[in-house]
Amino acid sequence: MSNPADELAELIRDARAHATWLRDAGEERVLRDRQAVALQRPPQAPSNQVRPARPPTAPAPIAKPAPVAQRPLAPPAPVAPPSGDPVARLAQIRADLGDCKRCKLCQKRKNLVFGVGNPRAELVFVGEGPGENEDLQGEPFVGAAGQLLDKMIEAMGLSRQQVYICNVVKCRPPGNRNPEPDEIEQCEPFLLQQLDAIRPKVVVALGKFAAQTLLRDPTSITRMRGQWRAYRGMKLMPTFHPSYLLRSPSEKRKAWDDLQLVMKELGLERPKK
Repeated sequence: MSNPADELAELIRDARAHATWLRDAGEERVLRDRQAVALQRPPQAPSNQVRPARPPTAPAPIAKPAPVAQRPLAPPAPVAPPSGDPVARLAQIRADLGDCKRCKLCQKRKNLVFGVGNPRAELVFVGEGPGENEDLQGEPFVGAAGQLLDKMIEAMGLSRQQVYICNVVKCRPPGNRNPEPDEIEQCEPFLLQQLDAIRPKVVVALGKFAAQTLLRDPTSITRMRGQWRAYRGMKLMPTFHPSYLLRSPSEKRKAWDDLQLVMKELGLERPKK
């Protein structure tokens, strides 16, 4: 028969052993958890080392609003057909222009170059501005480029007297440079009045400057040429300037293609040789 005191002592020993096992198991589990966490953290500098100073954070840039797309200026709106005789209207426009001193081009010009040709023409050629010969004679396209333009007109079955010829600006820019915006601003209203007085079926813009100015379009002339454009209720054909064709004779074929489109629009037939 067992002694109760011995059984009680054995129970106490088992309880202590179990408690020790639970304690050791818990400490081991805690250690494993700490090691796992340590492996996931980035290494840290020892406490006895000075940590480098964190560079100052630059303030976030303020977002600027997206720029509004610049829309090209629209060509002047079409106008109603003018009343009155175009001859008298052109004479009045020339009188209004007078001895023009509206811009700095007047300072070195010899003659103001208004325009020449048929006031009732179905076809108007618009160039850039007068050159040296034009400035001396007071008539547009009378130099080498003008002689080539005459041949182009004759190839269409027309004469210089049957068309009308003018320029964007009426005075020669020094050194034949391109007219400047303030010069165009003062001169273009008179060009528009000329076109409104004549009301041709077709306007031919000679060269990139005339085409870009009339259409408010920066597209290069090599891309614009040969394509009909609308202008104030008229049809406009951009093509190369005769002076450019003198420098690049290989481009004459393209200019002739453009003029043939104009001939078709006007119902003209190429003259027989």
